[in-house]
Amino acid sequence: MNWDIIEGKWKQAAGVAKSKWGKLTDDDLQAVAGKRDQLIGKLQEKYGLAIDQIEKQLADFERECVDPKPMDKRPAFSRR
Repeated sequence: MNWDIIEGKWKQAAGVAKSKWGKLTDDDLQAVAGKRDQLIGKLQEKYGLAIDQIEKQLADFERECVDPKPMDKRPAFSRR
């Protein structure tokens, strides 16, 4: 995944990051400014995660930012 896409659309990506990692403040996200290494540092600071855990979470985050599923493409709840 090309992190440049996320960095270029950081304002939108920051919203995804805030919903994924609720401990990150607006100030944290502004300081990160789309820089991957800065985000890793903030996640380590706020959550105390190991780097391999952060890398897994970042891979999910990257997919969410680059290929968000439109509401009509998400699976519907089954009704019984």
